[in-house]
Amino acid sequence: MGLVRSSSRTVAERLKALAEVYEHGQASEVIDRTLDKLLAHEAEVTRAQLQQLRADLARFEERYGLSSEEFYRRFQAGETDDRMDYVEWASLVQMVHNLEKRLRLLVGEDSE
Repeated sequence: MGLVRSSSRTVAERLKALAEVYEHGQASEVIDRTLDKLLAHEAEVTRAQLQQLRADLARFEERYGLSSEEFYRRFQAGETDDRMDYVEWASLVQMVHNLEKRLRLLVGEDSE
């Protein structure tokens, strides 16, 4: 996911303009289809990333005989040491949580 700038307007400004187009009932079918395709593509990319990260987590779970959620609870509570494996495992758990939230947002299932 690289940074792409197509104009001097910020992404936030462009999204605000698009939201206003929708609020005024001026969105075309092309815009609707394009947004649907964009969201579906990003959701699919996110699912693939999650699949890879979950496979990485499974290797840690097998190695240490502990679920990632239980490990992360203990890590957050300071109940583990700071060996590099644990730091990496905790980072992977955080990445999965972030991607799960991203996926919920992309598919419209976030309640926050």
